[in-house]
Amino acid sequence: MLKKLSLYILACLLVISCKKEVKPQTFETGGIDRSFDADIEVSYDTANNKSDVAKKINAIVQSEILKSIPNHEDKNSVNEALEAFNAEYIEFSKQFEENKQKWTLAIETEVIYQANEVITMGLSVYTDTGGAHGNDSIELLNFNPSNGELYSQNELFSDLNEFKKLAETYFKDHVKNEGKNISEFFFGKPFQLPENIGFNDEGVILLYNTYEIASYNQGYTEFVIPIEKAEEFLEVY
Repeated sequence: MLKKLSLYILACLLVISCKKEVKPQTFETGGIDRSFDADIEVSYDTANNKSDVAKKINAIVQSEILKSIPNHEDKNSVNEALEAFNAEYIEFSKQFEENKQKWTLAIETEVIYQANEVITMGLSVYTDTGGAHGNDSIELLNFNPSNGELYSQNELFSDLNEFKKLAETYFKDHVKNEGKNISEFFFGKPFQLPENIGFNDEGVILLYNTYEIASYNQGYTEFVIPIEKAEEFLEVY
């Protein structure tokens, strides 16, 4: 009797475990398949297992892409925002016929890390509407695979303050290895974590976009802290 009861309990636990198991996401790359007068290219990853989690991830990706398009505030979709960007370029070209430079908008995503607890996707955006140079940025999106929501930065860490101390040592080493001086960064303020933190197979990515902590000439600042050095401070990885 006890043996049968134990087997029954084990079977129940296995069923519960299976129900809680997070179904892995698979992604495919798609994009906006049409031509514009401006130089516009949009390519993005889509979660394609048709679950509610996949739908949530895809909705967030579309929302983040929309927010990256100039003058998107009153637009309801990526296509609508791209049409408006293109129309603005056409109007600009008519007013300044001597200016032959095409406006450029390039948007691309890439899934760079996928595990049971987190999916990290990079969103790269480049815009050039004239001027001295174009503008580019990278955003790291960290998804919770169990519900499709974005993690906040605080939710990634069990001890953010201690991780910040660790990150500062790696930042100083990175700057030194690049032949730069720490005084060139943070505009005279103390060390701060970047707005964008994510994961790859080597560890934790810390990425400072152009202008975030230094002048345009410094460009991006990016380095990786090995997972074995950071894991004691992480809530997920």
